Amino acid sequence: MARKLRFFKEQMTKAGLSPSTRSARNDDVDLDNLEVKLGELEAELIEMNANHEKLQQSYNELKEYKLVMQKAGEFFQSAQSSAAAKQREAEAQQRGEGSIDCPLLLEQEMVTDPSKQVKLGFVSGLVSRERSLTFERILFRATRGNVFLKQSVVEDPVTDPASGEKVEKNVFMVFYSGERARNKIMKICEAFGANRYPFTEDLGKQFQIITEVSGRLEELKTTIDVGLVHRSNLLQTIAYHFENWSLLVKKEKSIYHTLNMLSIDVSRKCLVAEGWCPVFATNQIQSVLQKATIDSSSQVGTIFHVLQTKESPPTYFHTNKFTSAFQEIVDAYGIAKYQEANPGVFTIITFPFLFAVMFGDWGHGICLFLATSYFIIREKKFSSQKLGDITEMIFGGRYVIMMMALFSIYTGLIYNEFFSVPFELFGPSAYGCRDPSCSDASTAGLVKVRASYPFGVDPKWHGTRSELPFLNSLKMKMSILLGVAQMNLGIILSYFNAKFFTNEINIWYQFVPQMIFLNSLFGYLSLLIVVKWCTGSQADLYHVMIYMFLSPTDELGENQLFFGQKFLQIVLLLAALVSVPWMLFPKPFLLKKQHQERHRGQSYALLDSSDDDPLETELHHGSGSHEEFEFSEVFVHQLIHTIEFVLGAVSNTASYLRLWALSLAHSELSSVFYDKVLLLAWGFNNIIVLIIGIFVFICATVGVLLVMETLSAFLHALRLHWVEFQNKFYEGDGYKFQPFSFALVSEDDE
Repeated sequence: MARKLRFFKEQMTKAGLSPSTRSARNDDVDLDNLEVKLGELEAELIEMNANHEKLQQSYNELKEYKLVMQKAGEFFQSAQSSAAAKQREAEAQQRGEGSIDCPLLLEQEMVTDPSKQVKLGFVSGLVSRERSLTFERILFRATRGNVFLKQSVVEDPVTDPASGEKVEKNVFMVFYSGERARNKIMKICEAFGANRYPFTEDLGKQFQIITEVSGRLEELKTTIDVGLVHRSNLLQTIAYHFENWSLLVKKEKSIYHTLNMLSIDVSRKCLVAEGWCPVFATNQIQSVLQKATIDSSSQVGTIFHVLQTKESPPTYFHTNKFTSAFQEIVDAYGIAKYQEANPGVFTIITFPFLFAVMFGDWGHGICLFLATSYFIIREKKFSSQKLGDITEMIFGGRYVIMMMALFSIYTGLIYNEFFSVPFELFGPSAYGCRDPSCSDASTAGLVKVRASYPFGVDPKWHGTRSELPFLNSLKMKMSILLGVAQMNLGIILSYFNAKFFTNEINIWYQFVPQMIFLNSLFGYLSLLIVVKWCTGSQADLYHVMIYMFLSPTDELGENQLFFGQKFLQIVLLLAALVSVPWMLFPKPFLLKKQHQERHRGQSYALLDSSDDDPLETELHHGSGSHEEFEFSEVFVHQLIHTIEFVLGAVSNTASYLRLWALSLAHSELSSVFYDKVLLLAWGFNNIIVLIIGIFVFICATVGVLLVMETLSAFLHALRLHWVEFQNKFYEGDGYKFQPFSFALVSEDDE
């Protein structure tokens, strides 16, 4: 049945038809009746195709025959005219020059007995134009030049009866003498695919044949057109029901495909299936199986039993249309192992927020929100349509883009940027002029005249010389705070993974020293940033962090932010130095000790201990296999892991500075387009220049800021999650739970 449906689809494609999307899904079609119906339709369609091919072949042959009659008739007419002219010339010459000087051979030729003259035969037909020269050369060589070939070009391409393709051809006529030459000509025509047709020398019969062929062509044309209309109606009927039939066949085929994976219990004469199911669905599956037993009037019920296995289960995360796109971002990195911490939960917030830190502009955020709102409002229509690759990708991530837009509006309000223009949305600026002379000043003459701006960056900071250093400092320090916070979150999640999958060695000799090392350095830097913001201190944090390593015992002087800072720095530096060998040395020796204890039998348990820890049980089962413990290999692996974490802590923290760099780049690009395009066009006081400027500004904003910058910020946020965040805890070497589903069958191809 699937083969027949594929045959129907091929025929519809050739006819330029597509399956109807309004197919009657509620048609109650029995599978057995459908099989009979498909067989009847296939036989009818095959018969139509065969009749059409025969009629079309006959039609093409008659067209070629008509061309041969017309072109070959022209050959004979021109030859006869030429022969008659020569004969008249010879007779006139004989009468006028009947002297002794007249050639004797001419007199002999004129009085030759007609019965002794040689009768020439001929073969006519059509040959491909591109092979006509080769055809002529082979004829000449095969007959040693004892043939005469005449060709005429057919102006329009001719449909070949055998292949059905348009081919440029020539009409040929070969004159020969003797049966042997004729046989050679026939074989050469067959080798070159030349179609031969009979021809008569009688002009009356030629005209009669051409008339008959023309009438026959008109009849065949009418018959072919009627057949095509009938075939088109049949294919339209098939196209209307095709989707429904195809879905029914796919469902039935998927059922048998699943049944083929079941094993047969010969003794009990039943099928046995082993598979995975979510724990929460156990009762639902049992009730459905009972209902199926009752509906099918089966005398034997289905037995559902939970098995204990050592195989790693698949991973299943229950998602909806909002969370599925965020989960796909994580799954593109790797599928979580069973009970491994899922980064998708945190990605829902952290991914659009990190994007917005780089994209912050509430004007651009509103544009992005309006664009994605179109897809969300019309999602029912788009979900039922077949979209292009890019459109389908955007539609699938519509809620991700919506969250990115909302967070961009939020960070844009913090940056106080609307297409790079500041607004006093939350009240007047905290700064004012000391006197009227400073109205155009940058920083000189501005004094704080009221309370601080309640939310975000003060509008006065935009367009001043101090804007760039201030925003540089703000965004750079904010990037460090966000990076350290997210990396700490990753290490905390690694604790839960270690608690689930391994013993306490990873917790005490991996999780704890990692937290100490990261926060002794970069956690302390984050603390200094917060304290400096709160106190308004002018301390140089670069100097503090550099001399924390170079001269930890020196006095801090004006760079001291709080009491006891020097002592705290020494303690944190020592803790960071101790945490490195803490990560490196204890774990290999402890693993070696555990291995030796297992092989001395100190970790064996009773056979009937059914309530033991799964990890211990696994260790007990594995103790029987006397595997060699490669201490050097374990130590080198731990050394690589330690070096990777120490260097990664530095490089990952520096990598979060991309938040600062891309945010400044986005702000500067937006400012350039506003100042150098829109305001410049406005200053010309010319309506045409203004229209051109507005058009260029819109194109630059959409093309560069809303498309390229969005893609750039998206990719950088993706990298921060995959590399800087997920590598702290996420292995992603599991496999996805893929349940049997008719919904998935209808979406997938055959």
